[in-house]
Order: sequence, then structure tokens, then C-alpha cells
Amino acid sequence: MNLAEDIKPISYVKAHAAEIITKIGKTKRSLVITQNGEAKAVLTDIETYQKQQETMAMLKMIAIRERSIDENGGIPHDEMKGKLRGYWKKRLKEK
Repeated sequence: MNLAEDIKPISYVKAHAAEIITKIGKTKRSLVITQNGEAKAVLTDIETYQKQQETMAMLKMIAIRERSIDENGGIPHDEMKGKLRGYWKKRLKEK
């Protein structure tokens, strides 16, 4: 992150919205938006956002499985492998 370029006040964002969106789309660098001198929001391109959401979904699945293993002793390897394959086939078809 480049502090001089990647942190802007909301007034700047309002005045340069189209330019900022174009730049974020090209550079894939997020922009931290401040209000009254405090960081309040982050603006990011859609591809990065989607990848972050997919990563969070996968981490959630892992956490659920770890909890299941702790509580129930887990599930057979082949069953989990099938579930993961199904998940990724579905995700790849959506793209």
C-alpha cells in the first residue's frame, strides 16, 4: 500500500469517483477512504472482492469441518474429498 496514493478523504473520492474506479480496476489496489481523518471504508475492485469472498467461504468450510472433527471425530476422507470436488465444480461453472 502506498500511503500517499491509497488513502484519500471522502471529499476527494466524491470529486474523482470515475477516475478512482478506473485506477482501482487497472491497478487492483484498494483505496482506504477517510472521514474526519479516520479510516472508514475500503474501495476495491470487483475481482479482488470476489476472490476475498471465495477465500472466506473456504475458510468457513474449513472451520466448520475442524469443529465437526473435534465434536464428532470427523468424516471419512473420501466423503470430504467428494464434498470439496463438488464445491469447486460448482464454483468453476459459475465463472
